[in-house]
Amino acid sequence: MASSSCTFTATLRPSLTPPPALHRSPPTLQSVVSNPLACSLRLKTASRIGVNREKPEYRTSSAGHVITTEKAKGKVRVLDSEDYLAVSLAEYTAHLSDKFAKQRGAFTVVLSGGSLIKSLRKLVEAPYIDTVEWSKWHVFWVDERVVPKDHADSNYKLAYDGFLSKVPIPPGNIYSINDALSPEGAADDYETCLKHLVKTNIIDVSQATGLPKFDLMLLGMGPDGHVASLFPRHPLVRADKQWVAFIKDSPKPPPERITFTFPVINSSVNVALVASGAGKAKVVNEALGGDDLSLDARRIEMIKAGKPYVVNVVPSADQSSDLLPVEMVSAEGELTWFLDSEAASDLLTCSYWMFD
Repeated sequence: MASSSCTFTATLRPSLTPPPALHRSPPTLQSVVSNPLACSLRLKTASRIGVNREKPEYRTSSAGHVITTEKAKGKVRVLDSEDYLAVSLAEYTAHLSDKFAKQRGAFTVVLSGGSLIKSLRKLVEAPYIDTVEWSKWHVFWVDERVVPKDHADSNYKLAYDGFLSKVPIPPGNIYSINDALSPEGAADDYETCLKHLVKTNIIDVSQATGLPKFDLMLLGMGPDGHVASLFPRHPLVRADKQWVAFIKDSPKPPPERITFTFPVINSSVNVALVASGAGKAKVVNEALGGDDLSLDARRIEMIKAGKPYVVNVVPSADQSSDLLPVEMVSAEGELTWFLDSEAASDLLTCSYWMFD
């Protein structure tokens, strides 16, 4: 396993042995998947704290049925299966990698733990293993458990075993926490590391907030609606002073962790929220306003006839102050949800959203 320790001295030092490079012959992109999308919708959803969702508009377009509201931008991709989700996520990530490598000479990617790493598996296959410019990648973690890197609970180990060991990212471009420190020390050290990389222009900076602006934030979510190590009703969801915070009482073990705060997460250029499986259906439905999107047959017929059906779903003050963490995610650029049909099963009836 290899990474740059974020113990901040004069330089960031590789602490472990590098992964081997892989060489494979790429097929054409068309051979990867012919038609992965079973259903598709786009949504502008209330992502920021205190932002109301107003007047979702249901309409048709050449890209499929589109759902929008007047507030924070977002897209929702509903895929027929988890395998198609992985294909779509790989294509999306590879496109952004190419874009930022050409624009900035670097591509800053933030990983989370859980099932997200499994969803990245298509990136280690052709065509991406040979076409992605891996040397431009700089990899970070949105949260980490304060355990040794070889511990079963380590997000670093999860990412290394399932992804990083299979792609030729330079070891010095992989920024893991210093697991020898206390949670407080590890959080402070990681924030110092990020500030150094902002100063050296590896990480871009948001002109709007002055916070680090990562090119891509890849987030999973728990069945309770938590993202990173930001849990429902935990005081850290409102933290806005530090870039990286520590937690010693995580509702989910292990209890000691570090995590990016929402201001840093939401300053990213692109955020991908990835959820698969029926166990995520309830929280996806709650986060995306499923009760209002589960339209009856009359509404569906109005949509097909090109007649927008507008619904007012402005939440009350109590609702706004009690959002799930996943509902508080936004992006400075674009937020995109990747859902398989099981995760979206409570959100809508997928057959209504099939391509014509």
